[in-house]
Amino acid sequence: MTGDLLATVEQACAQLAARGLPVTFTEVATRSRTSKATLYRRPELRAVIEEHRAQARSALTISGLAADINLLRQGLEALAARVRHHEELIRDLQRRARAR
Repeated sequence: MTGDLLATVEQACAQLAARGLPVTFTEVATRSRTSKATLYRRPELRAVIEEHRAQARSALTISGLAADINLLRQGLEALAARVRHHEELIRDLQRRARAR
């Protein structure tokens, strides 16, 4: 489900950008059929939207590049947190399997 929602949000952003429309949380929420609260609350979804919004701004300026780097960092941190969580789950499952 998480990957599906991420793909849906990405697709909604791409459609808005392709049509030359502003990428807003309201529009993305409507097109992805999810709540704005979910888009704001989940860092990986928010990062996708912010990335598309940043692309609409001039990416050739120093401030544009700094914003892109910041968004990439946020996305990477969110992904790293998910990986750590999954690693913890795997270790827990392995401990349980050995205890049997």
